[in-house]
Amino acid sequence: MIKLIAIDMDGTLLNPAHEITPRVRASVIAARERGIRIVLATGRPYTGVRPYLHELGLDEGEHFCITSNGSVVQQAATGEIWVESTLSHAEFVRFEGLAAQLGVHSHAISQGLMITTNRDVSAHTVKDAYMTHTPLRIRQLDELPPATRYQKLMWVGEPARLDAAIARIPPGALDGYTAVKSADDYFEILSKDAGKGPALKRLSERLGVEPAEIMAIGDHENDLSMFRFVGTAVAMGNAIDAVKAVARHVTRSNTHDGVAHAIESYVLNV
Repeated sequence: MIKLIAIDMDGTLLNPAHEITPRVRASVIAARERGIRIVLATGRPYTGVRPYLHELGLDEGEHFCITSNGSVVQQAATGEIWVESTLSHAEFVRFEGLAAQLGVHSHAISQGLMITTNRDVSAHTVKDAYMTHTPLRIRQLDELPPATRYQKLMWVGEPARLDAAIARIPPGALDGYTAVKSADDYFEILSKDAGKGPALKRLSERLGVEPAEIMAIGDHENDLSMFRFVGTAVAMGNAIDAVKAVARHVTRSNTHDGVAHAIESYVLNV
């Protein structure tokens, strides 16, 4: 019996216009009203999740969300942080420098802000800031306090250029970190303790929910750790092949109410 549904957002819950369709909304609310916990698990920071939590009625009562690709577990209603795994300023400086050497732009999330040192701001950074409702700040390294902590670091760029940079990362540079692509144009570097899977494990233990009682729905590489943890992993029809390969089920795409189809088929039995 499913007691918790963890749902990725971009490419999964949201259609290509970044909207929750009426059918998807109705299915999520129906599951919630049956007492099933709904957890949005996303690469977005809390600022980019809050409007959708309200739309789904998850901003009242005791609900949780997993943000910044599992760096943070938060109260859905208030944004209060329950668990946080962060990176230091020294790590930000090192990976920002490496990104520049490899020819890609970078930015980071810290305390509700998106920070970049690139005055020639990447269009991919602008897109991310706009999509997630996160204020963008351009700062020189000496303007950032050494005590600053970062929820995640991101390298961004055209997919081919970004993949070429990833392929040239020096051996061992990412040892001790979690590094995943969350979209074709986003590569994210996180604390070793972060990830959607580890975050969901911590949350499920707090809530007393077993992995076999959890369904996860997703589409991209950053959902794989979550899929490997839960009992029922559902890949979107638009998911990458690596996600479909480890999924128990494949639902419809996000242009055809895939989340609703999964909830109706495997939870609501309608």
